Amino acid sequence: MNFKILVSGLLDDFTKIVRESPLKKLDKIKKVEVPVDYFQFYKSVSSVYSSKIEGEDIDFDSYFKHKFLKVKFKPDYTRKADDLYAAYDYIDNHKLNIENVKKAHSILSSKFLPKSQQGLIRTNMMFVINSDDQIEYVAASPEIVKQDIDKLFQDIETLNNNDLNPFEIFYYASLLHLVFVKIHPFQDGNGRTARLIEKWFLIEKIGQKAASIQLEKNYYKKLKDYYSSIKKLGLEYDDLDYSKSLDFLLMTVTGIDVEE
Repeated sequence: MNFKILVSGLLDDFTKIVRESPLKKLDKIKKVEVPVDYFQFYKSVSSVYSSKIEGEDIDFDSYFKHKFLKVKFKPDYTRKADDLYAAYDYIDNHKLNIENVKKAHSILSSKFLPKSQQGLIRTNMMFVINSDDQIEYVAASPEIVKQDIDKLFQDIETLNNNDLNPFEIFYYASLLHLVFVKIHPFQDGNGRTARLIEKWFLIEKIGQKAASIQLEKNYYKKLKDYYSSIKKLGLEYDDLDYSKSLDFLLMTVTGIDVEE
């Protein structure tokens, strides 16, 4: 496959390390019996843990009670997770393309961005600041952010037009997440959207069974590794070294082995 921005150079190493088909790994996991709709339950898991990665003060027990038992909480406590849940709902019936990603971003960002910035590709510089108030990462410059996000979605179209084996599916799903978050095309909500895209691509390629892959929870449980794996590619967008991305690309597929 000829890509505009994705890289396939680590696919052999990825496959050798994973060894067993990711779909076989997934099939071995015993389906959890839950007293509510199976897919709604896992959308709730995705929404809570993707929110928690961004520092939201929400726990799954409370959100479960809110979502399924109609327990009342203060609106501020659940509203961002509710919006993210709505975005996970949205991806079930919409194709993964740039316009639908913009729509999904509008849904998940409705409580923390003004309407004028929801689903809008930024035209300003973007820096990621860490907890020590230091620049952690310099994202794609405004001069190239649109062209690179367009390249990414041309590559997604290429992937969708090709039959992929299970190793390729999980490799590229994680890579889409990583490349998107490195471009950082929105003013805020890029991490939530990147994790949504990873799940979205998996659903398109392997069906609704992908909803039960707890990649968001896995990233949260290994949050230090999540951020360090993203960081090791480099500080400046123009100098990113994707040959150092294998640790990140393995996180979801190795997480399947320990899902509960």
